[in-house]
Amino acid sequence: MFDQLPPPQDVPVPAWDLTVGLINATVQIDQPNDDGTRRVGTGFLIDAPLPDGQPRTVLVTAAHVLEGMPKPDARVGWRVQMPEGRWRFAPEPVRIRSEEGQPVWTRHPDRDIAVMEVSAPPAFARAAIPLDWLADREAFGRWQVGPGDEMLTLGYPHGYSANTAGFAILKTGRIASWPLTPIEAFPTFLLDFAVFPGNSGGPVFWVPSARRTSATAKPDHPYIAGILAQEMRVRGESTGIGFVIHAAYIREAMALLDAAQPASTWADIRSSSAPP
Repeated sequence: MFDQLPPPQDVPVPAWDLTVGLINATVQIDQPNDDGTRRVGTGFLIDAPLPDGQPRTVLVTAAHVLEGMPKPDARVGWRVQMPEGRWRFAPEPVRIRSEEGQPVWTRHPDRDIAVMEVSAPPAFARAAIPLDWLADREAFGRWQVGPGDEMLTLGYPHGYSANTAGFAILKTGRIASWPLTPIEAFPTFLLDFAVFPGNSGGPVFWVPSARRTSATAKPDHPYIAGILAQEMRVRGESTGIGFVIHAAYIREAMALLDAAQPASTWADIRSSSAPP
């Protein structure tokens, strides 16, 4: 069930199956507060091998999700499929701060994105999204993405899941802004859907089932278009619009994770983070 790999080019895979693969790679992140409530966010897993080829699973979320969790450990909501077919929600603690209180994640210097290596259960390591599914800087132009195009997103609004097994809630929305590129000028885009606390950090993605009206070029696999950062609020009221950070900035955060170098090398990392 968790073995979701990119399909061979000549073998069609149902769009719902690709969506299930992304659902399997999405997890709840939470930390209890002292008043009995809890802070909740969404994260998703990327299969990002180390530069030497060793396997590695990376958790991606919005930086403010982890920054708002002051305790050393957060919980990641793993799920276990039982022999009879049922599912069990099995959250486990993951260290997010050192003993000195310093974050152990890597934050993008300009964008609300955090990445960190995690020791995921084997089923989740297999379910992690291939790194190539992160859209690059030219993806929107190459695939003629435009306003009104439909995207999907996963998250845990107000800490709620789709069921007791802890699967994320799937929602749809349409791109609500223009222009979308170049991303240096427009690092975020708007998505028309209701955003709630707990959705932050969720993937915004496209699968072949998403309706398109104008594009002639289409990718041959799902792609992560971006990461949900926050909702748009005006005078304290929600507008039903979400801010999405382009996925190319997730790639840059991954490059920083690999480099583990000071900010003075950021220009070099940025110039080398795009795929060939």
